[in-house]
Amino acid sequence: MTTHTPTTPARLSDEAVIPLRTLDPAADLNDLDDLDDLDWLDDAIGDARVVAIGEGAHYNRESYELRHRLLRRLAERHGFSAYAMETGFTEGRRTDAWVRGGDDRLDEIMASGLTSLTGLWRQMGAHLEWMRRHNATADRPVGFYGIDLGGQNASLIPALDAVLAYLPQADPGFRIDPALRETATAFAATSAFAAPATMAVYAQLPAGTKDALTAALAGLAERMKGRRLEYVRRTTAEDYECALRSMRHVLTLDSVIRGMTGGDQQTVLYNRDAEIAGTVEWILRRHERIVLAAHNGHVQRGPATLPGMDPVTPLGMHLADRLGADYLVIGATLGTGHMLNSDAAAFQAGALFAPMEPPRPGSLDALMHASHDGLFATDLRRLSPHDAAAVRDATVQRAGLGEHYSPVRALDAYDVLVHLPHVTGADPDKAALACSPPEVREVFSAYEADQGV
Repeated sequence: MTTHTPTTPARLSDEAVIPLRTLDPAADLNDLDDLDDLDWLDDAIGDARVVAIGEGAHYNRESYELRHRLLRRLAERHGFSAYAMETGFTEGRRTDAWVRGGDDRLDEIMASGLTSLTGLWRQMGAHLEWMRRHNATADRPVGFYGIDLGGQNASLIPALDAVLAYLPQADPGFRIDPALRETATAFAATSAFAAPATMAVYAQLPAGTKDALTAALAGLAERMKGRRLEYVRRTTAEDYECALRSMRHVLTLDSVIRGMTGGDQQTVLYNRDAEIAGTVEWILRRHERIVLAAHNGHVQRGPATLPGMDPVTPLGMHLADRLGADYLVIGATLGTGHMLNSDAAAFQAGALFAPMEPPRPGSLDALMHASHDGLFATDLRRLSPHDAAAVRDATVQRAGLGEHYSPVRALDAYDVLVHLPHVTGADPDKAALACSPPEVREVFSAYEADQGV
């Protein structure tokens, strides 16, 4: 009779493990003299101008807290002065005004100044509150920037309205055909939950209407580009640049919506990430050093893959190509817990999170999970040959979409990894939800009822 001995999971050596004591963003202030578990970060960043912090899935409490804590360290000790996040660019300008001392209410900012549900969590609110407190006394304030297309990646209206609000002063004799906004309004998603329905509306528009919309947007963009000197003279260079950036996002989002409704998902990802990269570079013209927060699949230096699709070029590959050593990537791996529900129908019905299976054997997540019992980091550039080989053998990584795993070459994709051994859903913010559209309140009400909140 043949017996089979269970295979011992691969693990990193103890020398590769840098234990982290906490995710509490305030820990460094409460225990500054004794807490040295982020010293590795000081060494790792070097002279990088962009430090990207990835996440394995959206809306996890631990991801929000990690990014918050790392931003504090980078702002307070290393002069980073911008936080660029995977949320709408145009909407993010309102959030930036608030963290710099603006008069809006925080709950309204969380509901409307961040997109795709990213602002509706208490952990995000605490992050913004810290930025505002920091900026009230800091010699070098930290600005907030959205980098994404906005409008829940489904509606042209927020960015288009920003352009239309700018033009009367910049181009007072110009009159835009009202049909432009009327067409865009027909599929104006108010939230991530409304996006599928509005996409269906766009899909049913006559081809001539879609073509006319695309042509009108392209013509408007060219007009704004060609009259730059006149526009700057009548307004300011910064107002012009912000309006033109919003216009760029309108054009790209129009192409994304066309692709999504036409079945061309690959072009959607190519176009979106290329535009996001352009926005990061736009921010870099205003700040010497920035923190970038987005999903692993966006920030990694290597092709991104979604289920059933060929690899595409993500944001991180664009930035690595343009910035070289000035771009540093901190990826995240996940152990157990709950992540964003990949079942679209269940998500829309209020089951926002779903249980995670243990990491798949042979994956990067499994390697990290077997290497240490708690929260830890590892610097992939300083591994022993044995540890580097173990990382090289882990050829897939959890993608944050159910149990889908994407191919990864971690030694190329990331500089540092942080392992979150157990993740949970972030905590909904009731005040922000009260300021949200009805369909958002309805879905979150179902979620909280299921959680017994």
